[in-house]
Amino acid sequence: MKRNLLLIILFLPLSVFSQKTTILKGTIKNTNKTVIENVSVEYGSKGTITDKNGNYSIRIPYKKEITLKFSHISYKTIFHKITAKSRNAIRYSPTLILKTESLQEVVVKDNRKAASGITKIDVNKAKNIIGANEGVENILMTLPGVNNNNELSTQYNVRGGNFDENLVYVNGIEVYRPFLVRSGQQEGLSFINSNMVQNIDFSAGGFQAKYGDKLSSVLDITYKKPTETVTTINASLLGGSLTFESPFLEDKLTLITSLRYRDNSLFVNSKQIETNFRPKFTDLQSYITYKVNNKVIINYLSNFSLNNYNYQPISRRTRFGTVANPLELIVFYEGKEENNYLTLFNALSADVSVNENLSFSSTISSYNTQEEEYYDIAASYNLGEVDANIGSENFGVVDFSQGIGSQLNHARNDLDALINNVQLKGTYKKDRQQLNFGIKYQHEDVRERIREWEVIDSLGFSVRPPNHISNNQPYKSFEGPITPFQNIRKDNNVSINRVSGFVQFNERLFMGDSEFWYNIGIRAHNWSVKSGSKTSKSQTTISPRIQASIKPNWHNDMLFRFAAGWYSQPPSYRELKDFNGTINENVKAQKSIHLVAGMDYSFDLWGRPFKLTSELYYKNLNDINAYSVDNVRIRYRADNLTTGFAHGIDLRLNGEFVPGSESWVSLGYLKTEENIENRGDISRPTDQRLKFAVLFQDYVPNLPNLKAYLNLVYNTGVPGGAPAYADVYQFQERLRDYKRADLGISYVFTDANKQYKTGWLSNFKELTAGLELFNMFDIQNSITNTWVRDVYSKNQFGIPNFMTGRVLNFKIRIKIN
Repeated sequence: MKRNLLLIILFLPLSVFSQKTTILKGTIKNTNKTVIENVSVEYGSKGTITDKNGNYSIRIPYKKEITLKFSHISYKTIFHKITAKSRNAIRYSPTLILKTESLQEVVVKDNRKAASGITKIDVNKAKNIIGANEGVENILMTLPGVNNNNELSTQYNVRGGNFDENLVYVNGIEVYRPFLVRSGQQEGLSFINSNMVQNIDFSAGGFQAKYGDKLSSVLDITYKKPTETVTTINASLLGGSLTFESPFLEDKLTLITSLRYRDNSLFVNSKQIETNFRPKFTDLQSYITYKVNNKVIINYLSNFSLNNYNYQPISRRTRFGTVANPLELIVFYEGKEENNYLTLFNALSADVSVNENLSFSSTISSYNTQEEEYYDIAASYNLGEVDANIGSENFGVVDFSQGIGSQLNHARNDLDALINNVQLKGTYKKDRQQLNFGIKYQHEDVRERIREWEVIDSLGFSVRPPNHISNNQPYKSFEGPITPFQNIRKDNNVSINRVSGFVQFNERLFMGDSEFWYNIGIRAHNWSVKSGSKTSKSQTTISPRIQASIKPNWHNDMLFRFAAGWYSQPPSYRELKDFNGTINENVKAQKSIHLVAGMDYSFDLWGRPFKLTSELYYKNLNDINAYSVDNVRIRYRADNLTTGFAHGIDLRLNGEFVPGSESWVSLGYLKTEENIENRGDISRPTDQRLKFAVLFQDYVPNLPNLKAYLNLVYNTGVPGGAPAYADVYQFQERLRDYKRADLGISYVFTDANKQYKTGWLSNFKELTAGLELFNMFDIQNSITNTWVRDVYSKNQFGIPNFMTGRVLNFKIRIKIN
């Protein structure tokens, strides 16, 4: 009896417990039927995770409704209500969907990417970000340390560098920006087609030796190889695109091709200038791969781009100044501007896998740009003081003309540039070690004809160029000929030969329970320049670089990294040309020393994943070329007589501020100065001291297919430049701070998460429609100044050129099989 009583006492709690609970188990996979490890399965305070085979098992209450939560950092969180109506085990095996609608940086699966300071972003997570320019650059400008005060431009500044200091690769091939573009509204389409992109890697400094010779950043793009037949259509009031992708010949041949069209008139017409504006920006890109066998793959990439920019200004009215002393500039125009940019690009490459350890990649590419910049624009202006007396009958009306004059600008500029290169790269892997090496030869042939002049008249008197012979007008007549304020007449024929190469070695080690990774590499670059009959001496730069990181085996998930290196930027054609268009074939490479220290901290907040990324950096600059920036046009001194520095800190916090939706907050501080010919330190044109950005995604809880995207940017003002030929040490006033808020609202009718088997929506793989409100607070931001000269007062007035105002756009996205 005692024995039976003992058994009852031992098994009674178990029997009672088994009566109140039952077992729920299952296998979790993604849409590709691949099992998912480390999926969190929880309800209330209880939970478990899936094993390496995607299996989970958890006890749940009997005859009680609960809500299960299935979450993974790479997949959308799902919730499922369930009631155990039987004591028998229950199976539930949900399918998780990748966060294709989220905006977070993709989870880094290759530790070497994170360790080397490379931000890896899935382009699918960038397509829904609201911004005036769709594409990859749009998401880069939300990162700390990356700045751009011109929403019409896809160019960006990184940590104090200018547009020409950024490396951009597509499938390992360097691509270039146009030579003659002066303003963002002329740019049209970025070379990078986001509809074709599969991977995006970005480094803001301290990058590896395998990347080329620039001073600031690397954007490394890889185009995708299609696995299914899909047609995607994007359309909006700003243009559209048509993309087709498909595998052929039993997946041996793949093709993705995309046609894009862009029209910026919606933005330009929101500005303070009345114009007749007819832009036509079109391009066609194709990427083809053919798998010869298991060891050889042939790739072909082509691009055809034709941008026609026709601009006819009519009038302009700009008010500026202070409340106590308001001023107004009224300008009437005659003439027009006609610019044409034709770009052709072809690249043929072969990937050869010798064995599982050794592989090679060889590439032959050709880039040709043919650019025409023709304009004749006459402007008559009146700069006046506005009556600010509220009680006056003429309140708000110009009652005194402070400056009256006219200006005539003329240009007949032609440029034809051909850049050919051949390169060979190799990779050798063994265990946790990897060796990369490569060599490249490049020939650049640039031919430019410059015919550009400007005549300025103020109060009936011609304004002569700086350092011109003085006179006593209007008290004494001047008998000399009318001399243009600016007059450039040059014929440049420049060829550049370059040979460059690199070797780098990386290894992953374990130091106790901590993981350690390092990369050591060196680059060499030799070049010579021929301009007309003049040939420069051959120059060579050596660039050693190192990156290292450690991931301690701590309770907190933290990664520490460090990078250093000597970086050189051999001159491009733009850097060889001074303000007057004269070529200095002996310009040396600009040099910089990078020191970068960073930390990644991953943690849970409110039961959701977050990540804090921080970096401190310092750059010492030598032999640099001082330059001026007018909108997006850069003009160099081409003399290597400047030194400088840049330092700052970048912070970014990203995570699920809203459950299931990824957002981030960026904060950056920068200080960059230069010393021209030992005259003292002054701010560089890119001295953007403070940046704050918020990229936020949300959805309506009871209507999850209705999504909202908010992009907020605040940048402090940069130095506003100076009038042509002026001494920059006398003009260091800053432009106003840049503030902008863009809002996008979209409704998902159908996508990978919501498919229909019947009805008209069953014809679509994806259908999304929405509205975009750009510059929702209609803030007047300026990018440059128009300088109005007055002979009588000897003053020059900087009138801000305001950017785009509030604009509403409609867009739709369709994807069909």
